Amino acid sequence: MKDFDEIRPYETGEMRQAFEELLDDRQFNAVLKGFAPWLPKFLRKGLLRLAFTGVETPLQFQKRFMKPVVKYIIRKHTDGCTFDDEELRSKGVKESGSQHPTPNTQHLSPITYHPTPNTQPRYTFLTNHRDIVLDSAFLDVLLIDNGYPTTVEIGIGDNLLIYPWIKRLVRMNKAFIVRRGLTPRAMLESSQLMSRYIHHAVTEKHENIWLAQREGRAKDSDDRTQESVLKMLAMGANTQHPTPITQHLTPLNIVPLTISYEYDPCDYLKAQEFQQKRDNPSFKKSRQDDLDNMRTGIFGYKGRVHYHCAAPINTWIDELKDLPKNEFYAALAQRIDTELHRNYRLYPINYCAADLLSGKGEFIAHYTEKDRLNVEDYIAQQIAKITLPEKDVPFLRERILTMYANPLKNYLKVKK
Repeated sequence: MKDFDEIRPYETGEMRQAFEELLDDRQFNAVLKGFAPWLPKFLRKGLLRLAFTGVETPLQFQKRFMKPVVKYIIRKHTDGCTFDDEELRSKGVKESGSQHPTPNTQHLSPITYHPTPNTQPRYTFLTNHRDIVLDSAFLDVLLIDNGYPTTVEIGIGDNLLIYPWIKRLVRMNKAFIVRRGLTPRAMLESSQLMSRYIHHAVTEKHENIWLAQREGRAKDSDDRTQESVLKMLAMGANTQHPTPITQHLTPLNIVPLTISYEYDPCDYLKAQEFQQKRDNPSFKKSRQDDLDNMRTGIFGYKGRVHYHCAAPINTWIDELKDLPKNEFYAALAQRIDTELHRNYRLYPINYCAADLLSGKGEFIAHYTEKDRLNVEDYIAQQIAKITLPEKDVPFLRERILTMYANPLKNYLKVKK
């Protein structure tokens, strides 16, 4: 484990010290004060120490502290968060927040089939990316609610670890660090280290992994898997002699996971960034911009949220084993994208946005006039939040509509 000290989450035996350091952090205490300004500092710290009693592992920390917070966010800022998985749903397991068993869809093995925790299959969830914080947090809750013995370790870019207390908190919450902005040589070394760690986490620590299909979010929601991510995942395979490249990936049990938000609370911030980059090609987000995105993503209204697991790629990856290396990664990325795109949960806003962009009314059967008026009103409200001095409203409107139309566009391509 010492090989991975610079990137790995905290382990059993390290949690208490990390927690005390978190409580002693001045900026973290300022955040806590915002939640309970009427409570004296010594009482806030004392109550948290009391609540921490018995917490020895990151999983226990998640269940004790993070799960109630994420459940609150689901209740307060969404209209429900649901999960499709064929084996679970064939057994009548309820969706999170649902009162009724749901019909059959797809593909993970529930803990009831594996009473010994370390024989339970572990997965590398490769997902499209909608929210910086909540994509993996919602998945953690869904896994626990559906009977899995553990959550996911989370790949998070170091560009988001703006303050020491954020880095400490995410490492307590099973995050491993993805280093950004490196030289090509350093990036290669970092990718090799991260890949070895992911293989170690899945095959030896018996942890699940959450990893986005690309660096950062697709701001226009045109979700595409970067071949570089797949190449990174293959680097860390423990192979002693030449083997088909498919065998570098099969130990990770990769599952394409589609995340669908009805409303993206950061849509106006993404549109704003599009204009900023259009007007100034050298524009880069500030630390404050990253904080604004995190805060808006967590506390903004998301409507309905849906997670859908495709079959693990191990069920079909051998179909690609005879391809040359570069063709293999291109074909693999394309197949994963097909799995992600065909499993979108589409909402009236997706169909309406496509028609508002084209002006053709091609999808009018999928929404009502009331839906259309609501979408128009919603987009106007989001654009009104943008504070650029020379706000280009037609451009911003087109950008937001494109964000909602692209999932439908990609879904229709793979359904042909």
